[in-house]
Amino acid sequence: MRVATTAAPTRASARPSRSGLLSIFRRRGADEDAGDRFLVIGLGNPGDRYAATRHNIGFRIGERLTARWDLPKPRTKYGALLSEGRTAPGGPRVALLLPQTFMNDSGSAAGPARGSLKVPIHRVVVLHDEIDLPFGEVRVKFGGGVAGHNGLKSLRQGLGDPGFWRVRAGVGRPDSTDPDVVSSYVLSRFREPREEVEGLVDDAARETERLVERVHSGEFEAEDAVDG
Repeated sequence: MRVATTAAPTRASARPSRSGLLSIFRRRGADEDAGDRFLVIGLGNPGDRYAATRHNIGFRIGERLTARWDLPKPRTKYGALLSEGRTAPGGPRVALLLPQTFMNDSGSAAGPARGSLKVPIHRVVVLHDEIDLPFGEVRVKFGGGVAGHNGLKSLRQGLGDPGFWRVRAGVGRPDSTDPDVVSSYVLSRFREPREEVEGLVDDAARETERLVERVHSGEFEAEDAVDG
């Protein structure tokens, strides 16, 4: 039978090496920061064909935030373009994700990204087009249904929970409820003046910044969300 014995520690064993201390601190830092990051997901379709369409407004808002937050050039990961950094020096940590799957499969990129980055669901913010809002209107919503939006439907499945924030950029709706007409409408280019479209992108980017700051500070809880 093997008997465990306890010996007085030598000087070397009593004190971790410098590399050991560094690895301990590295692990602690990673664990402590795991839930402190926001995952901001811009929805859209990849490729030049869709770049200027209503359905891609989420990509454009995400790109605007990348510039406003001075994030590094995105790299390809999780089937998406991913850029990580902070909103400002000392500000909240953010990971900005633009899935390069098509809209209807966005969850296949967002789910693995959230899992790997260890982002709590209440710190996920989705940027998307909203036909149920007039063009130019921006609203924030927490949780709820997907209202026929296939990108949101895929995210709900991929993230495993509908309890994420949405920044809804109003693009208006056509004078028809026919699914083919609606699909054609969101996949078409804006007819509104360019400066008004840019204004919508700016307004949605600012609203996203305010949301992230308020959730990070604890000022803005889910029950405070504007629902509509």
